Amino acid sequence: MGASIKHISYILPPISIDNDMLAKSCQDKTAQELFDISGVHKRHIASEGVLGSDLALNAMESLILENPDFSLKNIDFLIVSTLVLDYNSPTTASVLHRKLGLKSNCGAMDLPQGCTGFLYSLSLASAMISAGNAKNVLILLGEIPTKAMHSDDIALRAIFGDAGAAIVVSENQVSKIGKFVFGTFGEGFDFLKVEVGGGRNPINSEWIKENANQELNLPYGRIEMNGFEVLRFALKEIPALLDRTLAINNISISEIDFFVFHQASAMILKSLQRKCDIPTEKFISYFEESGNTVSCSIPIALKKGADEGRFKKGDKMALIAFGIGFSCIGTVIEW
Repeated sequence: MGASIKHISYILPPISIDNDMLAKSCQDKTAQELFDISGVHKRHIASEGVLGSDLALNAMESLILENPDFSLKNIDFLIVSTLVLDYNSPTTASVLHRKLGLKSNCGAMDLPQGCTGFLYSLSLASAMISAGNAKNVLILLGEIPTKAMHSDDIALRAIFGDAGAAIVVSENQVSKIGKFVFGTFGEGFDFLKVEVGGGRNPINSEWIKENANQELNLPYGRIEMNGFEVLRFALKEIPALLDRTLAINNISISEIDFFVFHQASAMILKSLQRKCDIPTEKFISYFEESGNTVSCSIPIALKKGADEGRFKKGDKMALIAFGIGFSCIGTVIEW
């Protein structure tokens, strides 16, 4: 018995900021220059007080509307990935379990893995189903990176956007989710992080004073990114990860119909496409209207491609994610 992705839905907050609007808040960048930096035309921003779990819940509501035959009663396990948890405890998954009214014998856990959160969650869901421990696993993703960005970090503000996504993974007679390859490079800690706001470095009066001119004093910390090092990591490690992913799934690169990478930025995606020698028509790119939405980016790309009719039943897809940690993960699925 195997597993397959049965349903995908996503939500983008109604507030959006295009490059013309963003350019007004910085003195040294035009709208065109902002697009050149990021490859993004606009990004969506969650309203004040809206958390990742709220966006995830909205995405779940959208999934139910799109699939009237779907029933939450059939969910055996819930996995939630968001980098801003509702509380220190209980888990955000427990909170969403209650809000959704899931059955009492349904497991629930948080897996706050950042940009690799969807594929990490998918690997766990697939393993649980293959082992016979669940028949239907719900993955909820919600990310609000815009709430942890300083107003001076124009490059980050140009790239990132908020979003929520909901994915149902179900038991299938034929396994449509392949084996996974993982990678962790802890030396990348300093190059992409939100160092303040957790247990090691909690927000204090000095932080509040330092960020007095920022929205709510940056209550979720501040994203710090060394773009050059992130690019260097991606170009060094991801082509090899792709090779290992294809090898473990006993498939050649020519047999892959589509490649869906984490939608990080235009520069990273274009560089990886060239480095991996992937034909443009096989390389999925859907970030111009939403930006880098962290764990939501691959589900959004899959849903958009499906809605446009690009994918057909039986298509083989290589899914590759990478990000904070540094972490990376890859697998092959059949559509």
